[in-house]
Amino acid sequence: MTNNRIDSVLAQCKQMSKKALIPFITAGDGGYACTETAVLEMARNGADLIELGVPFSDPIAEGPTIQRASERALQSGTTLQGIFGLVRCLREKTNIPLLLMMYLNTIFCYGTDRFFAMCQECGIDGVIVPDIPYEEKDEIQGSADRYGIHNISLVTPASRERIQMIASDATGFLYCVSSNGVTGVRSGFATDFSAFFAEIYRYAKVPCAVGFGISGPETAKAMSAYCDGVIVGSAVVRLVEQYGGEAAPAVIGDFIHSIRKALDT
Repeated sequence: MTNNRIDSVLAQCKQMSKKALIPFITAGDGGYACTETAVLEMARNGADLIELGVPFSDPIAEGPTIQRASERALQSGTTLQGIFGLVRCLREKTNIPLLLMMYLNTIFCYGTDRFFAMCQECGIDGVIVPDIPYEEKDEIQGSADRYGIHNISLVTPASRERIQMIASDATGFLYCVSSNGVTGVRSGFATDFSAFFAEIYRYAKVPCAVGFGISGPETAKAMSAYCDGVIVGSAVVRLVEQYGGEAAPAVIGDFIHSIRKALDT
């Protein structure tokens, strides 16, 4: 796969010995303008890649915070077509790698080949589809490859003997889920991260980023010791819920700045 922004940016991070910071925000929560401004604020404050959540009526991998954001976004009329429009607007202002985190049914309903063609046209660099098992990734992989879009693989502590298969085949980056269960801020982790990441790094040929449960600068710093990057989702989405569409982007920018500072020191 050539000229994908994800590869370029993560290669730069590695060259600089810098941990990648990958925030997530639910697209359309607080309105498209809120999402657009928040993305630009996150990019300005040290994010390296950004995940846009495509709201879905039954987001099985999500905890309560992102479920509520999904509901708010859908109620306010957010659509996949609208999100593509949002990405077009963003591409006039930023070159930061953008990924869509979404569910398989949304891709199928839109039409798989049509979906990936639109990703390429608008400037989406990757997709994360948490409800597609690795063994079934071929349902979308051909179209993703055809249009140069990374289909990001996920690996969890429960993957065990499947880690070799998943990690060795990953492209873009490997999404390492910190603990079994759904997304959300956690007070602690039961996972033995040293053992988990030792197994992953035996096989992974791409950078590895950890997500689910990273609540702020301290957790981000602690988790970054094990891998190449950290993914911060619910903690960002909670700020949209707390501050509303107009005020949230500036607060989110400050929050991302605090995590960037922690990762860099």
